[in-house]
Amino acid sequence: MARTSGNDLVVKSLKDEGVDTVFYLTGGPMVDVASRCIEIGFRSVDVRHEQAAAMAAHAYSRVLGKPGVCFAASGPGATNLITGVGNAYLDAVPVIALGGASALSQAGMGAFQEMDQVGMFKPITKWSERVMDVRRIPEIMNKAFRVATSGTPGPVYIDLPGDVLYRDVEESEVMFPKKPHSVPRISGDPDLVKQAIAVLKDAKRPLVITGTGIIWSKAMQELREFVELSGIPFYTTPQGRGVIEEDHALSFLGARNQAWKEADVVLFVGTRINFIVGFGLPPRFAADVRIVQVDINDEEIGRNRPVDVGIVGDAKVVLQQLTKEGRDVFHGRKELAWIDTLRGYEKRSQEKAQALLNTDQMPIHPLRVCKEVRDFMDRDAIVVVDGHETLNFARQTISTHVAGHRVNAGPNGCMGVAVPFGLGAKVAKPGTQVIVMSGDGSFGMNGMEIDTMVRHNIPAIIVISNNGGWAGAGVMNAGRDLGFSRYDKMAEVFGGHGEYVERPQDILPALKRAAAAAAAGKPAVVNIVTDPTARSSTQSFAAYRAI
Repeated sequence: MARTSGNDLVVKSLKDEGVDTVFYLTGGPMVDVASRCIEIGFRSVDVRHEQAAAMAAHAYSRVLGKPGVCFAASGPGATNLITGVGNAYLDAVPVIALGGASALSQAGMGAFQEMDQVGMFKPITKWSERVMDVRRIPEIMNKAFRVATSGTPGPVYIDLPGDVLYRDVEESEVMFPKKPHSVPRISGDPDLVKQAIAVLKDAKRPLVITGTGIIWSKAMQELREFVELSGIPFYTTPQGRGVIEEDHALSFLGARNQAWKEADVVLFVGTRINFIVGFGLPPRFAADVRIVQVDINDEEIGRNRPVDVGIVGDAKVVLQQLTKEGRDVFHGRKELAWIDTLRGYEKRSQEKAQALLNTDQMPIHPLRVCKEVRDFMDRDAIVVVDGHETLNFARQTISTHVAGHRVNAGPNGCMGVAVPFGLGAKVAKPGTQVIVMSGDGSFGMNGMEIDTMVRHNIPAIIVISNNGGWAGAGVMNAGRDLGFSRYDKMAEVFGGHGEYVERPQDILPALKRAAAAAAAGKPAVVNIVTDPTARSSTQSFAAYRAI
């Protein structure tokens, strides 16, 4: 009879679930798992810090719309995954995290690196479990993927003790779940769909606001059909950008604030009504705005404010239902007067921004950096953004036209994601241009992953807005200064391409040289000195304080 080990079963289970890429940092007891991943042909990217492995898996998952996988050694290796896994939890991303663990046979004895890793991960995952019997590895791994991708997506953690991994058993003793599993699609209550269309039909100033539920549900075409049928303007949450190209006739990015305040009906689809959308409350929205909410998770319906119609269901299916129910209602109706109002708001917003977008000031204004990147990048580029000021300036100026091609820290506001996210995004779509925009502070947190990019031929372009410190002048003073370090030289030391820019007219030539280096397989860092006094328009830090 054939015998198999826990290490073999872990990797076979990953392959059975369709995995072909893993991010990890090697170490006991996961060494043989790593070796077997390489042996069977997985794209195996070993990073410089476990946090980066989890973050790279996160971005990989966002870009491709399927689970990303990361793993680490026991003890500090596993606990170093926590920040990245927690970030995926708040961002509702299906990351499968595997951690080595001390031997079951030595439990309670004070074994090397013995700690309750499962307990640590429980609050920041959908499911956290320790494998106690090697024969159950395929069953538990299969469940991990089902839990991660069902309902609201999210990460899971599987704890793999060393003596379980290295135990041999007869293959006939192992239960292999039927493959592949599928995510069920839940339709909405037909009566509630009718009520939703009735509410939207009577609206004078309606909006559709979507989130990443559209991406996980792969409902991009259904969203487009409904928006174009109904003639209702649409907005997305930051992570959900690109589900419809943002230069669409019903997209008015520059009118966002006024549109949300003045809307009389809002259809939320596949997005939580959390702080990203001001909890759906004044002053972000009118006190009397009517809300129709569609979400896969019934616990999200009516969260933070009552809704007029709440539909539990899969975004793709419910949008199909809404389109079918609304076909006769919306067919041939004239353009809403509301549309012209939004055009006016957007025009004024664009005119107001032109001076800073084109300024030749020195130090360079971050908006000029964003403008140069926007005009340079490919239309389908994946844009990764990290850092407080950088994030907000880029949000205001750089559009996204493909679903899954905008990646930032999300609801956790986790800094340091820039390089690992860029790494994961480029691995996910190696033929697509990946541009990482980062503040200097954020870059420093995981900048060593430039080495990973060089070693594994992952040629992302990293643009640093280097304002010499944290958060921008006037926000904080203690510990703010970092100096205008030569991060471009750091890239060169590892074998990447570096550019240093002090004048605005030099930005575009530097970007072109960086792109040429990327085309040749080298990651590039474009280090741009920017104005430390420039402040973006965003929510005050005071708004985060408990009241």
